[in-house]
Amino acid sequence: MSSPQFSVTWPQALGFRLGRHLLDPIGVGSVADVVGRLGAVPAMDDALAELAVATRRTASRPGALARALADGTVVSVFAYRGAVHHLAPADAGTYLALRCAGRQWELKSWVDFYRLRPDDWPDFRAAVREALDDGPLTIAELGAALTAQRRYRHLRAVFDDGAGTLVKPLTWQGDICFGPRRDGRATFQRLDRNPRWTGLPDLDAAGPRAITAYLRTYGPATPDHVHHWFGRGLSAGRRRLDRWLTELAPDLVEVDVEGTAALVVRDDADALQAAVASPAVRLLPGHDQWVMGVGTQDRHVVPPAVRDVVTRKANLVLEGGVVAGTWARREGTVTITWLADTPRPDRAMRDEVRRLGALLDRELTTAWD
Repeated sequence: MSSPQFSVTWPQALGFRLGRHLLDPIGVGSVADVVGRLGAVPAMDDALAELAVATRRTASRPGALARALADGTVVSVFAYRGAVHHLAPADAGTYLALRCAGRQWELKSWVDFYRLRPDDWPDFRAAVREALDDGPLTIAELGAALTAQRRYRHLRAVFDDGAGTLVKPLTWQGDICFGPRRDGRATFQRLDRNPRWTGLPDLDAAGPRAITAYLRTYGPATPDHVHHWFGRGLSAGRRRLDRWLTELAPDLVEVDVEGTAALVVRDDADALQAAVASPAVRLLPGHDQWVMGVGTQDRHVVPPAVRDVVTRKANLVLEGGVVAGTWARREGTVTITWLADTPRPDRAMRDEVRRLGALLDRELTTAWD
């Protein structure tokens, strides 16, 4: 990295980032706009995912994310760290192209276990898409359709066991995504039937595009942040990421954030310089992208004293972008545990609890632990 072109404080940097995260001010866009801005939203818990999106919208009603999934403006696929994430279909191909970079299905361990050679995959993928021609299928139904064919009969035990790992590359390559649940069971459907799906771009086009989008939302960020999100998250590869960062250098600006050299997109440099510290207090769900996107080891967002509760999926209280406490809801009461050594902003937290109640369409009162 070259010499920083200007300096900002961490409160400035986090104030800028809160705006990019649609947290201060709160965003006015659609569910798909929020998901696209964040890049991905973890789907491990429906309630947490709904709240992660709702808290970034001024006009949100319960179930908005579920409706966006039903109408295809948001899709669910296996993505970061092998887990299911919600993505905007117009952007999903960019991130999935990076996830495909490692070509895990060509590893000897995969070939030996599934008895599918690399040159078998085009036909296998086509067979999966054909099986889904008439609509979503559960994993058992998909397995029955495929193993009825002699060449895939050996996969019967894999599908009987859930085929969790085998189907992941099918979502990475854009063949399938999750469909509507049926009787409590997950289904899969063809992703290319979604008119908003744009396909997988060339890897070397996807890489710089993904990094730029990340820096526009999570910047100012360091190369280590980029490696956390796309390397450890999507297995994009350190050398590729470093090469893409080098190629992007003319479009990026290095800034000094209280001794930390970080990157921001050149078009955002003026806005970052003009940013001010945010007094906003926000109640976020556990595993929110505010902390997952930069990693829980980022001490400027997650102070070391609170990291343990953050990694255990506690709901988060932010003050000025820094995790300062946790919250829990039981029926109509939200109990806040203040963990910071700064004065507790009681009035701001009561206001935020009222906002949470409006998002959940119920009256909530505030209590203190």
